[in-house]
Amino acid sequence: MKNMLYIAGLLCLSAAHTFAQTKDPKDTEVWTPEPRVVTPGVNNSPPSDAIVLFDGANFSEWTTDSGESPKWALADEAMTVVKGAGDISTKRTFGDCQLHVEFRTPAVVKGEGQGRGNSGVFLQSRYEVQVLDNYQNRTYSNGQAGSIYKQTIPLVNACRPPDEWQTYDIFYTAPRFNADGIRTAPARVTVVHNGVLIQNGVEIQGTTEYIGMPKNLPHGKAPIRLQDHGDAVSYRNIWVREL
Repeated sequence: MKNMLYIAGLLCLSAAHTFAQTKDPKDTEVWTPEPRVVTPGVNNSPPSDAIVLFDGANFSEWTTDSGESPKWALADEAMTVVKGAGDISTKRTFGDCQLHVEFRTPAVVKGEGQGRGNSGVFLQSRYEVQVLDNYQNRTYSNGQAGSIYKQTIPLVNACRPPDEWQTYDIFYTAPRFNADGIRTAPARVTVVHNGVLIQNGVEIQGTTEYIGMPKNLPHGKAPIRLQDHGDAVSYRNIWVREL
């Protein structure tokens, strides 16, 4: 083993020496692999390689826990939570991804704290990025808008007033589990709220529980889930890129 490490060290030194001695810039140019072309979206449209999950037309990409079409309201290219209709989930499953979601909390402000414009975006159906109306509305910091619910406090409060459309751009790395079901790497997430970085590559400790500690049972790809918490929160222009 020591001999192998010694040889590896010599090879590294030799390579470093070779690059140090080169005078041709082409020696350090890498041409393969060539990144594939993705056409960026225009005027808030999704990029060319995105999977459009909701464009305002229908619920074709969504389902309920019972396998039925969602009973949320559909109007003006947006879908709105109907109290008691239940959560909705994507029919497709995802792991590592880039997710774009636009949401709007109700114009008529009722309640305070967690009782005001409450919903949530669940990654892999387990890990919640909180949706809440926290415009001039105080609640516990690890439960406000943009928090990884009951875990990580957002860096800042970037909320817009009620009835204004807001955006989450979420960059997510799923957890890894080995063959024995032991987690070998945690999930990580970056969240940009209305163009402002609020979560920067933070570790997700496990499931985002309302009561109790996070859990880390093994799982694979899973749906994206939107929460019915009883408030008439609206969503539009939802798309995802698998990474």
